[in-house]
Amino acid sequence: MKKLVKGLLDFQRHGLPAYRATFARLANGQRPDCLFIGCADSRVVPNLLVSTDPGDLFVMRNVGNMVAPADAAGHSVSDWSEAAAVEYALLHLPVEDVVVCGHSSCGAMKALVSGMKDERSPNLGNWLNLGRPALQTLERGGPVGEGLAPHDRLSQLNVLQQIEHLRTYPLVRERLAAGTLRLHGWWFDIGTGLVHVYRPQRERFVPLDEIEGEKMLAELNEATQARAGSTAA
Repeated sequence: MKKLVKGLLDFQRHGLPAYRATFARLANGQRPDCLFIGCADSRVVPNLLVSTDPGDLFVMRNVGNMVAPADAAGHSVSDWSEAAAVEYALLHLPVEDVVVCGHSSCGAMKALVSGMKDERSPNLGNWLNLGRPALQTLERGGPVGEGLAPHDRLSQLNVLQQIEHLRTYPLVRERLAAGTLRLHGWWFDIGTGLVHVYRPQRERFVPLDEIEGEKMLAELNEATQARAGSTAA
């Protein structure tokens, strides 16, 4: 806590002046265009990774970057918090992209791989059940995460599983069908500081370097132009 208090005072003295205009504008509302779903792990700092300012990201974080799937009526089968964040982002904010970001050395994934059973943390155990479909995929094998430790492979597979959970929500399906929403799978390698992005055509996560970044930007531009043309027609 001492570090937090000292950091807050340092920000007020040295950082806040540069952000006064930003906070004054944000006091009237927020307009983030991306929902970022990440792990609560202290080593994963979304705004640092993508160099964003306050107001740029709508962030939801929890243990293992999980999203409970919806039932046939569109209600979350587990926790309401994540479902509420998804609904709020898609209905009340100009969100066009959703990123699910896992990471290396994730404690939640290690717990799943080890089959952790601790009577002192029944809530954590129930929550981690949301990652069991990914664990079953890991046991079947496949190209995703080849060469990585089992818990890191599971972390990548879990990202893809949570994206599938997102697709169970009517709002998400509607926006995807309308071409007004994109879902992205990311994985942060803490040791190297590099973010890997899932490329469906290659069936694997690849480092987001300059070349891959330019490809993604070109794809996003094409999608934006296609949607603009469709709207004009």
